[in-house]
Amino acid sequence: MLNTKKIMTSNTKSLSRKVMTLMLLALVAMMFSLPAMSVESLRGDKPLDAKSVKVGKYKVQSEEGGYERNFEKQPPLIPHKIDKYRITLKNNGCLKCHSEKAYKKEKAPKVGDSHYITRDGKTLEHISKRRYFCNQCHVPQVNSDPLVENIYEGVE
Repeated sequence: MLNTKKIMTSNTKSLSRKVMTLMLLALVAMMFSLPAMSVESLRGDKPLDAKSVKVGKYKVQSEEGGYERNFEKQPPLIPHKIDKYRITLKNNGCLKCHSEKAYKKEKAPKVGDSHYITRDGKTLEHISKRRYFCNQCHVPQVNSDPLVENIYEGVE
C-alpha cells in the first residue's frame, strides 16, 4: 500500500523549494536591473571605448587669507597652486610651509591638531599616516563649469 501522506509531504516540499528558488531568482534579477536603469554616467551616452573630450586647463584661483568653509568640519580648501608640490612616502611638499616648525615663519596655517591623532585616539609627535596625503581632502579651486547641477547651499 502507498503511503499518500508521505508522497504529499514530499511533493509539498519539492514545490515549496521550487517556488522559493524562483522567488530568489526574481529578486536577484530585480536587484541587478534597477540600479542599472537609474544610474547616469557623467560621460552621458558616450560608450567607454569612445575618445573622451580633452579637458581644458583651468587657472588655479588664489585667495588671500583662504576660502570660507561651507559646512562644519569641512577640510580647508587650498588657496594657491600646488602643481609643483610633491607628496611621496618620504617627502610632503605641503609641510614645508604648514608644519609645526615652519608655519609661523611662512605665515601659513598650521596643520590641524586632528592630523596628529591616530584612529585609536592616541596623540602622535608626527602627522598620522592616515592624514599624510593632504590632497585626499584638501583641494585647490579653479573657475570652471560644474560637471553636474549643484543646488547645495552652505551654512550661514
